Amino acid sequence: MSRHKIIYGFHAVQSRLRHDASSVEEVFFDPTRRDRRMQDFLGVAKAANVRLIAADAERLRGLAGSERHQGVVARAADVALAQTVTELLDALEGPPLLLVLDGVTDPHNLGACLRVADAAGAHALIAPRDRAVGLNATAAKVASGAADTVPYITVTNLARTLREIKDAGIWVVGTDDQASENLYQAKLAGPLALVMGAEGEGMRRLTRETCDALVRIPMNGAVESLNVSVASGVCLFEAVRQRQD
Repeated sequence: MSRHKIIYGFHAVQSRLRHDASSVEEVFFDPTRRDRRMQDFLGVAKAANVRLIAADAERLRGLAGSERHQGVVARAADVALAQTVTELLDALEGPPLLLVLDGVTDPHNLGACLRVADAAGAHALIAPRDRAVGLNATAAKVASGAADTVPYITVTNLARTLREIKDAGIWVVGTDDQASENLYQAKLAGPLALVMGAEGEGMRRLTRETCDALVRIPMNGAVESLNVSVASGVCLFEAVRQRQD
């Protein structure tokens, strides 16, 4: 039996319609919103032959669990993405590029990390099952469709999973403000897993000790650290740049 999820917001719902319209069971929309954006969206949904249901603000809020639904909420089946690291690596062709989050608990940060992972062409985002946010509707909305394209794999023991990744020939690089080597000195062109810690706390000790190398992002201004999604983007795109050299 397939599992179902709630998706809300124009970007997230339209992305699902674009990538896998058959998985969308029904779309609830605000009939009082008659602007061009809503009309264009409804045109896309009708072209996809999706069931459209007019709903008032209270019902939309209840479905989404948030006020930030933009007048659009969908009920859809989960898409078939890799569920385990082994399943992911067995299906990959070419050098893996993975993003690992340790201790990120804010769904907005998770959604933004999924978005930058998708933009950089990362093959998956990996996180511990505990002390981490789940892939809820808020994270999916912020991801703007990336939750349907980038596998979000949760694991019971992150350090053990990192060791398995290393055994598969993937270089594991953690980010640490105190690292002696900076990001632009590191070799990131091969099979790679980038590990990002929670903002403020950073990676846990065991996670840090399991990494093959630690790097820091050079900070030349007054701020001491970057938001985890921004830092993820900086690191991922440096890896992408090196792969293209």
